[in-house]
Amino acid sequence: MSIWVTVLVASFISFATKFAGYVVPQSALGHPVTNRIMHYLPVALLAALIAIQTFTSGSGGYALDARTAGLAVALVCLALRAPFLVVVVAASATAALLRAFGLG
Repeated sequence: MSIWVTVLVASFISFATKFAGYVVPQSALGHPVTNRIMHYLPVALLAALIAIQTFTSGSGGYALDARTAGLAVALVCLALRAPFLVVVVAASATAALLRAFGLG
């Protein structure tokens, strides 16, 4: 199964669960397990997309390059509780500098 098929299936499941919110009774939606799944599903999907875009190459293999260093810098900035704009700028600047010097 290709990556994009997986992304499309996950997107359809997410859309279906949101649509189900209009047709499923409130008693089923108010269940703690359902609430927990709906709370963490967007975070899991975003993390999967970041991992796929960071650690894979165009040919489908694994890659450790400037994107990985940018993600590492972003994680350090987040651990230091930097503002979101600082995180984005630091990560993108790191990746850009590494690529400018031919290291990524």
